Amino acid sequence: MKVRTYRDLEVWQVAYALCRQVYEASRGFPKEEVYGLTAQVRHAAISVPSNIAEGMGRRSTAEFIRSLRIAYGSNSELETQLLLARDLGYIAAEDYTRLEQGAASVERMLSALLVALQRRTQKRTEPAPTTGLPDHRRNMQ
Repeated sequence: MKVRTYRDLEVWQVAYALCRQVYEASRGFPKEEVYGLTAQVRHAAISVPSNIAEGMGRRSTAEFIRSLRIAYGSNSELETQLLLARDLGYIAAEDYTRLEQGAASVERMLSALLVALQRRTQKRTEPAPTTGLPDHRRNMQ
């Protein structure tokens, strides 16, 4: 399948679905969190597919890479906020696990896309690229 728009990107589709799930889950947060954690977790969640879409829309590989890195950062922010929501009892452990697995999938896809784009733009004589982003999961197990 040829990618014509950001909606054709699997990473955008998964990030968008995760965003919807986060919005649903955050409906149950306490009212006093409406301008706190509720707003923060929703902002981080919508930032991921939005930055993917924005980067693709800029029609520049360098801008796309920049936007994907921002999306990666927002996804990491989302993971932290979901963990806090679980620890505060705002979301059930099962819901947290489902959302965290979605965020982990988005992270892997963003990393793979970043590597592919960087390889495409690098000279053949340079070493293989990395995402330039830390893999924090190695230290969490």
